Amino acid sequence: QLQLVESGGGLVQPGGSLRLSCAVSGFTLDYYTIGWFRQAPGKEREGVSCISSSGTGTKYADSVKGRFTIYRDNAKNTVYLQMNSLKPEDTAVYYCAARGYYCSVSIRNYVYWGQGTQVTVSS
Repeated sequence: QLQLVESGGGLVQPGGSLRLSCAVSGFTLDYYTIGWFRQAPGKEREGVSCISSSGTGTKYADSVKGRFTIYRDNAKNTVYLQMNSLKPEDTAVYYCAARGYYCSVSIRNYVYWGQGTQVTVSS
């Protein structure tokens, strides 16, 4: 069965860095776009970044451009989200998800979801 498992969240000070991992099983990354989303308390889930099935296409929300980088290691069947220059407003539960369509940070058509990992940015 298809499964996504996030890891790498934690508490970090403003300006710090974290790297999130999304390990997938039950399918190969070759056929799926992987997206990262986040949800802060009291807010709707929003798209952060995505990477296409080929790995050549990426997109980012305006709020994270220049600070976050998404990349994948097909040999490990894992997608990463490198987060630098973190801000308190980046605090949220981060989810990865898969869809069989082109890369998009819209939540539409993402069918398979992980359980999420908490990221807290605070001094």
